[in-house]
Amino acid sequence: MDLDFWWLLVIPLIFGLGWMAARFDLKHLLAEGTNLPRSYFRGLNFLLSEQHDKAIDAFIEVAKLDPETTELHFALGNLFRRRGETERAIRVHQNLLNRTDLPVVERDHALYELGQDFLKAGLFDRAETAFEQLAAGIYASEAQRSLLTIYSIQKDWQRAIAIAERLEVLGVQSCRQQIAQFYCELAEEALQRKQLEQARSELERSLVAHPANARAMILQGQVELALGNLTAAIDAWMQIEKENATYLPLVAEKLMSAHEKLGLAEQGSRLLIDYLERHASHDLLDLAYPYIAAHQGVEAAHALARAQMQKAPNLTGMIRLLEAQLANAEMERRSELELMRRLLIQRTKNLPRYICRDCGFRARFFYWQCPGCRGWETYASCRTEPMAHS
Repeated sequence: MDLDFWWLLVIPLIFGLGWMAARFDLKHLLAEGTNLPRSYFRGLNFLLSEQHDKAIDAFIEVAKLDPETTELHFALGNLFRRRGETERAIRVHQNLLNRTDLPVVERDHALYELGQDFLKAGLFDRAETAFEQLAAGIYASEAQRSLLTIYSIQKDWQRAIAIAERLEVLGVQSCRQQIAQFYCELAEEALQRKQLEQARSELERSLVAHPANARAMILQGQVELALGNLTAAIDAWMQIEKENATYLPLVAEKLMSAHEKLGLAEQGSRLLIDYLERHASHDLLDLAYPYIAAHQGVEAAHALARAQMQKAPNLTGMIRLLEAQLANAEMERRSELELMRRLLIQRTKNLPRYICRDCGFRARFFYWQCPGCRGWETYASCRTEPMAHS
């Protein structure tokens, strides 16, 4: 009973304290509201009525009266940039930078945001100038990342490598994969100019940066092929299986072509059969099927297609299976099988897609760098397509 009596006394006390605290907070908020300049409320009204220029002018007036409102400008500038109104965002951040009383940290913040505005607007030279001024301070690493983005877009691979290496020295992030890809880009440019020794050197640097870089191995084979070293080209492409077998579909035809030029077509087709047995995929089957049928016989190709369909049913495998059946079908069944094959080809003509695992961007062709998010090696080397049972 004594315990119940004390609770009856404590509950009203707690309620009273809560009421007093609420009134104190309310008075505090009202006091803050009366201290805010009228320009602040005019700016909000202009913003709500989508009179953006007048809102910016009003907020600039607030900033002149109260230096502590810079965060409001940053929020407003970022809002404009996200909406694609880069001119307004640039104006907000430039006005902040024009203030002589702005602290160093906030000046760096405004300069960084201005650089982002220029980058969003595609004014890369101005963005680069802004980010280069942030070599030190709390925005240095973010500015370096933005410079890396600019140089990648401009395909200035040498400067991109320098920035990536600087980021690694700063301990911000590991850029070995990106650096390897930048060297591969330089190698491809050298290949186009037929500067084969330079291409070879760039690929060696790429593999130093990232020893498991499948793209560098593929390009090494292309360099050796251009030099007439077919055996060396085959050896380079066969390294793909050891490092990353998922990229085998990218070299299957190259391997077969090199074997045929050496008069080793049967050996090459057996190699493709071995790959299919160890690393089955519908892309690899689609590429290898005609070579296996030509050099090992239709029955061998048919057996592989059937085995692939049992492991992972898909429309590409179904087409190859129908082709194998067409070769041995009686005349009256051929028209039906051919009709089915054509319908499937028509159905799948535009279906296979490479899908970025980071942003989901779909492409009909394989890219080492996603056109959507600009990430490197984000596409699986095998196409995605509807399964036969779906």
